[in-house]
Amino acid sequence: MKFDLLQKDPQTKARAGSITTDHGVIETPIFMPVGTVASVKGVHQRELKEDINPDIILGNTYHLYLRPQMEILEKAGGLHKFMNWDRNILTDSGGYQVYSLSANRKIKEEGVKFKSHIDGSFHFFTPENVMEIQRTIGADIIMAFDECTPYPCDYRYAQRSMKMTHRWLDRCVDHLDKVPVKYGYDQAFFPIVQGSCYKDLRQQSAEYIANSNQVGNAIGGLSVGEPAEEMYAMTEIVCEILPEDKPRYLMGVGTPINILENIALGVDMFDCVMPTRNARNGMLFTANGTINIKNKKWADDFSPIDEMAITYVDTEYTKAYLRHLFAANEYLGKQIATIHNLGFYMWLVREARKHILAGDFRTWKEMMVRNMNQRL
Repeated sequence: MKFDLLQKDPQTKARAGSITTDHGVIETPIFMPVGTVASVKGVHQRELKEDINPDIILGNTYHLYLRPQMEILEKAGGLHKFMNWDRNILTDSGGYQVYSLSANRKIKEEGVKFKSHIDGSFHFFTPENVMEIQRTIGADIIMAFDECTPYPCDYRYAQRSMKMTHRWLDRCVDHLDKVPVKYGYDQAFFPIVQGSCYKDLRQQSAEYIANSNQVGNAIGGLSVGEPAEEMYAMTEIVCEILPEDKPRYLMGVGTPINILENIALGVDMFDCVMPTRNARNGMLFTANGTINIKNKKWADDFSPIDEMAITYVDTEYTKAYLRHLFAANEYLGKQIATIHNLGFYMWLVREARKHILAGDFRTWKEMMVRNMNQRL
C-alpha cells in the first residue's frame, strides 16, 4: 500500500491524498460504505459501483466469520470474488462487535470468548486467529484486534484495556510477519489507537501505535456515546501525534457534520452505518439539512427527492412518492433512501477534497455545517 499526501489546507489540518493498493486508488478524504455481511444493505453491487461509486467499502470480520464462514470464503477465493466487488475492501477486526456483545462475552489476556448472536454457539477470538480470519476474507486493509471501551469508562479500566490492546497489537504484528500473502495481493495492516476520552491515555496510545510503524493508523473507541466535542478533542490530540505521511482512519464516524469536523482535524478515512441505517428509518441527509420523509408535510410534495441530483434516485422519484413507500412499508422506499444517503456521503467527502485542493476548505466547511444542521 502506498499513501501520497497531495495537499494540506492552509487554515485547518485537512488533507487531500491518495492510497494505492492492488485493487486500485482511494482518493482521500474518503467515506467507506459499510457492507457488514458481504452486502451494503439494500444496494446491488451495480448500483454501488455505478451510482454511489465508492473507492472502498467495509466488511465485518465478526459477522463474516459466523456467516457464511471462512470455509466458504476461502473456496470462493476471498470476499472480492464472493460478492463480485473488484475495488478495495477494508475489514474491521471484530473488536467493536465484542464490545457491543457485553452480555455475551468474556475478555481475558489470551483473547475473547463470545456467544454467537445467530445460534448461541461459543467462539474464541485471539489476535492471531483474527489475523487469519481477515487474511481469509482477503481485504486490502485489515485491522488489529483491539478492545473498544464503553463510554463513560473508568480511568483504570481504560488504561488496562489500552495496554492489553497494545499487547494484542504486538501479537498481530508477530503473526503477520510469519505468514505469506494469501490471494496473490498485499494486505495493509492498521493498528488502532484506544484510551477512551482520557487525554493522557490517548497520547500514550497514539505514540505506541505510531512507533509500531505500520502503513496506516486508525483511531478507535470514539462515537460510542460521548459528546461530539469530546470526540473532536480526542481526535485532535491523536492526529497531532500520528505520522503525517500515513493515512488516518477514524472508525465508526459519523454524521455528515462529524465527518467534516474530523476532516478539519486531519482524518482521512471514515465509515459509519448511519447513512444506511437512518435511510431505512426514513431520514435523508442533504446539503441543506435532514429530511424525515415520514412526516405528513411531504405527502403532497411532488418535487424531486433532492434537486442536487447526486444519484439517479434523487430526480427519478418525488418526496411524495418516497413518503408513500414508507407509509406502505414498501422495501423500495428503504432502497431509494439508502442510495440517496450513500450518494450524499460520497459527494460530501469528494467535495471536501475539492475544497482542500482549492485552498478554501475552511470557508466551505463552515457554510456546510450551518446548512446541514437544520431539519427540513
